[in-house]
Amino acid sequence: VQLQASGGGLVQAGGSLRLSCEVSGRTLGNYAMGWFRQAPGKEREFVAAIRWSGEVTYYADSVKGRFSISRGNARNTAYLHMNSLRPEDTAVYYCTADRAYYGPDPKYDYWGQGTLVTVSS
Repeated sequence: VQLQASGGGLVQAGGSLRLSCEVSGRTLGNYAMGWFRQAPGKEREFVAAIRWSGEVTYYADSVKGRFSISRGNARNTAYLHMNSLRPEDTAVYYCTADRAYYGPDPKYDYWGQGTLVTVSS
């Protein structure tokens, strides 16, 4: 199973970016997907998660109201729409997937390689 994240880049504070994550390889069946991030010198932290159906989502308080997570129609892709970006959102963003777990802990079985988001002030 491979997770390919993309969409990171450099953006000014107040701007927007959309990250994408595509799952490929062995069929997982129904699985939740999530996003975590890790800023320089800090621990990896939860950002958002979404269930297989796409109808149930979960956000970290730090991004609630600014970020939204969604899934593509084929369900093997997740998106993280990031609005009103702040310098403190600067981090490497990792996408994740798991058949059994859905939540804020880094218990997901599958992880992507990360994509860098840099927000300038």
